[in-house]
Amino acid sequence: MVGNSDAKPAKPLEVTVKLRLLLTSALLLFVQIPAPQAQSVTVDVAKITCDQLFKEELPWTSTYIILWLSGYYHREHNNTIIEPGALKRDEETLNQYCYGHGKTTVMDAVKNMGLGK
Repeated sequence: MVGNSDAKPAKPLEVTVKLRLLLTSALLLFVQIPAPQAQSVTVDVAKITCDQLFKEELPWTSTYIILWLSGYYHREHNNTIIEPGALKRDEETLNQYCYGHGKTTVMDAVKNMGLGK
């Protein structure tokens, strides 16, 4: 018999379910594709100048630099105690010093101000 087919037409509900399954599978595939990672930035803290710190020309705020310097000098003196109030005060003092000493490195500024003791 020519023209007689055993295939039944797809029901609208079946088509909808298959379409949803296909779209969900495609979405899951795209979600699993890793996004390109941001390039890592490294900075030699010993070369950061007061100008860079004061004008915020760095990838971090002065607060992060102060925290790093605090950890650096606390480790140098084997001191494990930090005072949040002192960190804020030191940040303000360093910013004031850097305002008038733009070409000085931040590490030298800390030493000149006596904060690295």
